[in-house]
Formats: sequence, C-alpha cells, structure tokens
Amino acid sequence: MRQAKQERMVGMFLTEPGVVVQRELPIPVPRPGEVLVQLRATGVCGSDVHYFRDGRIGRYVVREPLILGHETAGDVAAVGEGVTALRVGDRVALEPGIPCLQCAPCREGRYNLCESVSFMATPPVHGAFVEYVVHPAAFAFPLPDDVTYAEGAMAEPLAVGLQCISRLGDVLGCSVLVAGAGTIGQMAVLAARAAGAASVTVVDPVPYRLQVAREMGACEAVAPCDLDAGRLFDVSIEASGSQAAASLVMGQTRRGGRIVLVGLSTKGDVCIPVGSIVDNETDVLGVFRYANQYAKAIRLMASGVVKTLPLIGETFALRDVGAALAAADEHRDRCVKVLVLNSGKA
Repeated sequence: MRQAKQERMVGMFLTEPGVVVQRELPIPVPRPGEVLVQLRATGVCGSDVHYFRDGRIGRYVVREPLILGHETAGDVAAVGEGVTALRVGDRVALEPGIPCLQCAPCREGRYNLCESVSFMATPPVHGAFVEYVVHPAAFAFPLPDDVTYAEGAMAEPLAVGLQCISRLGDVLGCSVLVAGAGTIGQMAVLAARAAGAASVTVVDPVPYRLQVAREMGACEAVAPCDLDAGRLFDVSIEASGSQAAASLVMGQTRRGGRIVLVGLSTKGDVCIPVGSIVDNETDVLGVFRYANQYAKAIRLMASGVVKTLPLIGETFALRDVGAALAAADEHRDRCVKVLVLNSGKA
C-alpha cells in the first residue's frame, strides 16, 4: 500500500454557529476495503449552510467541533488491503452516505433509508472540508477523463435530482413543474429533461435563479406571481421546503398527477391538503437523498447530456471555508452553487 508522504493535514472545523477554525490532524490510514482520497473540490450544500448558521438541522445538532462538506471529489492517494477496483492516482467522486447493508431497506436496494447510515457532515460524522478522507472503495466512483473534479462534486446533488425522477417513474412526454430553483431544483430540471419530459417550468422568486434555470433547459422560468393559476401539470417537484411552494404544486398538478416533495423546511412541517389529494387521486411521494444514482449521474455528465458547471457561481480555497459558507448563505440572489477547491484546479 502506498501512503501519502505528508503525515498531517488541514481540517476546517465548525466550532460554533458562524465560526470555522483551521486545525491540524493526522492523515488517516485506509483500512481493508477503503481508499485514502486527497480531496480536490467540495460543494457547499444547503445543509452545510444551516449547520453554519444555526448549528443544527431538525434533530441533528452540532454538539462538538464538526468538519462540514459532503459533495466531493479527488484523487486516490492510497488503497487498503483487498481493494482491487481502484488504484493510486485514480480520480473519484465520493458518495457520502455509507449504509449498514444489513437492514431491510439496504437489502431491498433502498439503502438511502438505512437508519444506521454514516453520512458525511451529519453530526457526529466529519465531512469533506479537509485535505484527505478515508472512504469505502465501494462508494468511490471513478471519474472519466473528461469529467472535472468540480463535476465530480456535483454528482451528489445531481443524484438527488435523479432520485426525484426515479420516484416519479416515467416522465417521457410529461409537463413538469419545479418549485424552487436552488441547487436541487436545478438538478431536477436537468434530470427531467434527460428523462424525456416534454416541458419543464420552474417557479422561483429570485430572478438570477430563473435565468440559470433557463440555461439548465427549463422551457419557462417565472416568478410565482407570473404563473397562470389555472395551469395544470402532469408532474410536479417541490424543491424549496416552503409552505408557499408546497401549496403551489398541490394546486397546479392535474387530477391523477404525481408530486415529489424533496425540499425540507427549516421552520417545521408544511401543511398539505389531504382532502384534495384524495379527491384528485394524486400520488404524493417523498425523496430522501438517493440510492443507486451516482454512477448514472457521472455517466450523464460524461456524455454531455447534463451540464452542471454553469451552476457554480463562486469558488474559495479550503482555508476560506468560513467565507464560502457565508457566501452561500448571503449570495443566494446571485449564486446557486459555491465550490471549495483544495488546489488551483477544478
């Protein structure tokens, strides 16, 4: 096994809301079945921002210093015993959730529902705003030569968009409404178009995000007040977590239509009209992360069918993670995705 030469590395720890501190820590050693990955690019997720700003998301509370970041890609620096599918120097994207593979959801292939999952940057599990991580080789996906590290990091949110379409089923020829044009809403646009949707309409109050949605392939991108209240869609994706967006998709999906809820509210549960759902026989589905979507996400980016790089608005160095998190929180009106680079190349 080849080890990286340096023995210590930099990690960026959230110590309290709004405070990120640089610390040195040992470079970990891969165990059997694991790889050591030198990270190159890591995206800032909305969950990272919530932890940074509030110190918690629902029942997940940061009680001890925590390394955030879970959308990441880099180079294999060392391999553990028994790893044969990857070699030192391979470029990989890391799927951040490691399930137990023993419980009923895992055995059914729905490992995203594993209650024992170890997920990067979810307390108390450290994440990827660090120079090196060890990771199970089975959840490290090789990147083709024409897929950049930045795109490798974007495989994670793209996997969520693909999971939305997977839950909805066949959307070929369908009209699709996406409420919310943050990262996940934009990925839902890409996934819907790749799956053959006839049209995708995006609704969001932020003009910049509507502009980006058009670049992502939305046929129409409008503010909520500009959407025809009587217009009905075959399928809808709620990607903001707000009550207003949930009410919008419930009211503008046709009878017998399908709705996916993927947005999570930070202010408590939203209300949905059960009577209307029953009367219209609407299929309402939840999406929690993803399962078996990473390889597909990478293939779509490699083929050129899906282009995620236009979503990246600002980049920061690893040592400036605090500024990256603040920018992702404060610049939502002019930036969709913030990226942290461990080196000069993305």
